Amino acid sequence: MRQTLLALAAAAFAATGLLAAVPAHAAGQVEVKFTEAEKFTDIGFGSFERERNLAALAQSFQLLIKRLPDGQTLSVEVLDVDLAGETRIGARGDLRIVRGGVDWPRMELRYTLQAGGTTIKTGVERLSDMSYMFANRPFGSQEGSLPYEQRMLLRWFADTFTTGP
Repeated sequence: MRQTLLALAAAAFAATGLLAAVPAHAAGQVEVKFTEAEKFTDIGFGSFERERNLAALAQSFQLLIKRLPDGQTLSVEVLDVDLAGETRIGARGDLRIVRGGVDWPRMELRYTLQAGGTTIKTGVERLSDMSYMFANRPFGSQEGSLPYEQRMLLRWFADTFTTGP
C-alpha cells in the first residue's frame, strides 16, 4: 500500500514538473524534477502514457535511494527523455515498437550529490544505451515499467557514484 502511495505521489509530482523527494529507510534521499516534460523528445504519446512513463521514471530513480548512504541527497533534474522504440498509432491503440536499431533510449539530466550541505559531485549527463536489446533486463523490472531506461539509469548511477571495488 505504501509503495502504491509513493508511486502515485511521484506520478502527481512528475506530471506537474514539481520536485519529488522521497526518503528511504536507512538510506539517502533522491529528489527528482522533470523540467518541461511536455517538450521531451519522446516520453510517450497521449497524456495517459506520458504520465505513466514519468511515474515509471520517478520510480526508477527511487530504486537508487537504497544505494545512497544515509545522509546523502541526490538531486536530479531530467532535461530530456527519448524512450526506447517508437510509438505506432493504430486502430487497436498505440503500441511501442522496439527493434534494436536507431531507437535506443536516451536521457539528459543534471545532478548534484550532497551530504551535510556540502556538494560531493555535480554534473550534466547525456545517457544512452545503443545495445539496449542485447542485455538482460534489470533485476526487478516488470513489463511496462521502462526496463531499458531503468537499466540505463542503474548503470549510470553505479558508474558515477560507486567507488572502490
